[in-house]
Amino acid sequence: MTKNAVRANRIRLPALALAAALVPAEALAHASDRGHVLLLPTGHYIAGGAAAVALSFLVLAFAPQPPLDRLARWRLPLGAPPPGLRLAGSALSFLFLAFLVAAGFLGSRDPLTNPLPLMVWAVFWVGLTLAQSFLGDIWRFLDPWYAPWRLLSGGRAAPHALPARFGYLPAIVQFFAFAWFELVHPAPDDPAVLATAVCVYFAVNLAAMLVFGHEDWARRGECLSAFLRMMARLAVIEGRDAPDGRRRLSLCLPGAKLVGAPPLPPSGALFLLLALSSVSFDGLMRTFFWLGLIGVNPLEFPGRSAVVASSTVGLAAAFALLGLAFFAAGALGERLAGRTGATLAAAGALVWSIVPIATAYHVAHYLPSLAVDVQYALAALADPFRRSVELFGSPHLHVHAGALMGADRVWLIWNLQAAAIVGGHLLAVLVAHVVAFRLHGSAAGAARSQLPLAVLMVGYTVLGLWLLSAPTAG
Repeated sequence: MTKNAVRANRIRLPALALAAALVPAEALAHASDRGHVLLLPTGHYIAGGAAAVALSFLVLAFAPQPPLDRLARWRLPLGAPPPGLRLAGSALSFLFLAFLVAAGFLGSRDPLTNPLPLMVWAVFWVGLTLAQSFLGDIWRFLDPWYAPWRLLSGGRAAPHALPARFGYLPAIVQFFAFAWFELVHPAPDDPAVLATAVCVYFAVNLAAMLVFGHEDWARRGECLSAFLRMMARLAVIEGRDAPDGRRRLSLCLPGAKLVGAPPLPPSGALFLLLALSSVSFDGLMRTFFWLGLIGVNPLEFPGRSAVVASSTVGLAAAFALLGLAFFAAGALGERLAGRTGATLAAAGALVWSIVPIATAYHVAHYLPSLAVDVQYALAALADPFRRSVELFGSPHLHVHAGALMGADRVWLIWNLQAAAIVGGHLLAVLVAHVVAFRLHGSAAGAARSQLPLAVLMVGYTVLGLWLLSAPTAG
């Protein structure tokens, strides 16, 4: 076989694997199921990505700090959204959620033809998270709890305040339950099961908002609102409440809001780390490496119900390991910088640098499946109750997986995923460096304090790129 033929085969194999993975009969609505396994040689990508992150740290250590700080403070006013938009958007969002829940109970039991699983796992969990990260706090105008809370509370003050000592603990508990349901539960795509879970989740959090107030519970209790608000700090549009009560919008640079964000308490830092570790474990739990570690033959995967215990332990362990590594890096960095007694405060400020990494993992991990699942979602919404009623006026809404097929497209997807991982870590290094400069007041102190965190980010870059290229099963 010639060298050209070998090279051609190396390119065709990923395309064939992708084509096989995207056969409609085998597809799943759950957005976290990986669309394909990349078999291209990836050693140079991993080495190059790690080197780029490491070199960015070295460059920033010698870069002039005041210009970076001024760039982070730059804002361009954009005006204010129309009054009443938040209440109207919330009411419509609530009605749409009720419609989806009804479809979950009354529509098809097939996750690919019922709109509820597709809208929850693909459009909401993936699409809205990315929109928040790139555009700004869209969730503020789509929050389905706000309008019902206003109606039931009458706009009165909450009868109780959420105790400060709780921190973000309610959000941590809820997010772990959410991640467990998404990643470990045997049937998170089952429309009826998901509809029940959505109803319980909505009712519990609405009751909590009536007791503790909408804003405080949405910030520290209801995990999806807390997560989306944190992701919005990466975006290029900033919203602030003016003294007249109006919401003022302004344009800023990506990550600028992270630099000026108030430090999070330890529980808030742990909440962000949980969000990142859950997405990372989602990528790990299907790899041949993980399945071999828990004693499962990847070529004879027994199904999710057979690995519930090991997946639960793995999800908790991923969270614990990342939390331990981050706080250890923060403590070591403060010691290297000559500061003592401020480790938790520094960690609460530096943890905002995790947001670009979390967004990068969201892009890289979910990009292939999102492109297909959004099409399934539109097709399912066209006839949500399977009554041959085409809401969009077209009986020919077909899913086209061909957008992801072919050697060129596979190459493009891989490079987009790799660029997201590396770019997210580069931005994280920049954010962490500016935050450290503000904490320490000198470039030398900032560089010393960032050295352990930079090592951690390089390691996480390697992990992310390896997960993209690792063969998976299940």
